[in-house]
Amino acid sequence: MRPDERKPYHHGDLRESLLNAAEEALSELPLEKLSLREIARRAGVSHAAPKHHFASVGELYGELVARGFERFVESLDTAARRSADQSPAARLQAMARAYLRFAQANRATYGLMFGKRPGVDRTPHATSAAFAAWSQLEREVTALAGPQKATMGSLHVWSSCHGFAMLLIDQAAPPQIDPDQAVEALTRMVIAGLQSDT
Repeated sequence: MRPDERKPYHHGDLRESLLNAAEEALSELPLEKLSLREIARRAGVSHAAPKHHFASVGELYGELVARGFERFVESLDTAARRSADQSPAARLQAMARAYLRFAQANRATYGLMFGKRPGVDRTPHATSAAFAAWSQLEREVTALAGPQKATMGSLHVWSSCHGFAMLLIDQAAPPQIDPDQAVEALTRMVIAGLQSDT
């Protein structure tokens, strides 16, 4: 058979299958135990198949980071839009609740998004997706507290949510703390700080 007569490789949406397999594998194995070969095995394709879309496992992880941030933004946006109270404070509280839900429901992906992981390529797609998440928060903080507090206010909100999310994920929060009550109280305190004149 001449090269031009060979059938092209086809596996439905190979790229999506590989990303799904990688996400599943990450929830079961430490990052250092994964390889393109293992991901290909889980996706039910040949070990060479991932090279059609990803030059390295680090690039594949970078795409998982991008996809994670895109889902994260969508989750927070949906929560804000569905809030019965559309005041800036209520929208921000709804987003904080969605943040905690996302982090706990997607622990492996969340760890990949925010962890300093060797071997994970910060691809242009991953960088732009992370920036979109930051921009989303800045818009909400601007609506709440004005443009002069947008940057540092956003850092305050994100640091608070991320810190609490990590305490929950690592099971390091004091046992008497109810997560749902805590996120409400934490967000109210952050919002009050943002709305103050100091």
